[in-house]
Amino acid sequence: MTKTLRRMQEKRAAGDGGFTLVELLVVVVIIGVLVAIAVPMYLNYRKGAANKSAESDVRAAVSAVEQFYTENNNKYPFSGSSTADKLVFGLTESSASVTGDGTQTATLSPGNSMQYKNNGASYRICGMNSDGKTIYVYDSSVGGSVKKAAAQADLAACIASATP
Repeated sequence: MTKTLRRMQEKRAAGDGGFTLVELLVVVVIIGVLVAIAVPMYLNYRKGAANKSAESDVRAAVSAVEQFYTENNNKYPFSGSSTADKLVFGLTESSASVTGDGTQTATLSPGNSMQYKNNGASYRICGMNSDGKTIYVYDSSVGGSVKKAAAQADLAACIASATP
C-alpha cells in the first residue's frame, strides 16, 4: 500500500499540475466575449419589461376609469396625476386626494408615472416607466387599445396632445 502511495506522489510531483498563462488568457477572453454579448441583451430585456409594465398600468387605469364612470352616474373622474404608487380618481379635485366614497384607485408598478385628463365626454391617459422612456396613451374618444405615443417628450405633452 505504501509503495502505491509513494508511486502516486512521485507521479504528481513529476508532472505539471497548473495551467499555462496562454490557457488562462484564452479563458478570460472567452468569458469577456460572452459578457459583451449578454449584458446588452439583458439591458434590452429590462427596458422592454419596463415598457410593458407602463402599458399594463395604463390598461389598468382605463379599467379603473370605466368602473368609476359606471359607479358614479356616468360621470368621468376629475383630471389628475399619479403619486408614487397610485392614481386616484374622484368627482372633484379634493375628493381625488382622499380614497373613500366616490373614488377609484389605479395601482402603479414601481418606476411608473401616469397622468389622466378628463375632456368632458371623453378622457385621455398617458403613462410611462422611468427606465423604459416610452409613453403609452389611451384616448377614449378614439377607442381601441393602448398605443405608443408618437414622439412625445414627456407626460405633460402627451396629455395635452389631441392625437396618440
